[in-house]
Amino acid sequence: MTARTETTDPYTLSDATAAALLREVPWRRFAVIGDSTAEGVGDPWPGYESVPWADRVARWLLAAHPRTDYLNTGRTGALLSEVLATQLPALDAFAPDLVHISCGGNDLLLRDAALPAVEAALDELCGRVAATGARLSLFTLTDSFTGRMAPLRPRFAEFADAVRRVAHRHDAILTEFWDHPARLRPGWLSADLIHLTMAGHAVVAADITRNLARHAARPPELATRP
Repeated sequence: MTARTETTDPYTLSDATAAALLREVPWRRFAVIGDSTAEGVGDPWPGYESVPWADRVARWLLAAHPRTDYLNTGRTGALLSEVLATQLPALDAFAPDLVHISCGGNDLLLRDAALPAVEAALDELCGRVAATGARLSLFTLTDSFTGRMAPLRPRFAEFADAVRRVAHRHDAILTEFWDHPARLRPGWLSADLIHLTMAGHAVVAADITRNLARHAARPPELATRP
């Protein structure tokens, strides 16, 4: 069987198609904050460009709107409290109009983690960012907890629900990945069974781009509906 590549993958987007989708979006200052899922950690994968999802989205926004600016303060291992303390100042100085927030997973791995506290911290972070007037973007992590990671599945399923609730409260653009069909591919996860491969990043970038374009094209009263 011929190996799948980025150009033959039905879930990815070409640069030209992605830029065309983003041509009507209003955002020109795109920021990403959070942990390693924001930073873009992941193993290379044959046939796919080694560009993390956020960098891809930023590249496509820039292609559609040449005056677009991009900031990514994501750091591996960051907890929600650390994002609040160390990444918000840079975000405030950047003055974004679209902010993707991706964190909370590391908090769930702490020995004394309690989901209500994690949800409250994520809600506080989103509230602080939303107060700047920027539109928020979030996504759910994928249900790809296999092997030694399988015991974590129930906790992260609850976290996905928490992300949905927080997104709803702050009128965030939510991109769903929990049950994405691509998550079952052999090349979805890196060797650590935690982070996506660059093939996974390509899919995530494409779905987020489609969702941003869909929300920009719909009236505000409809854009938050599933």
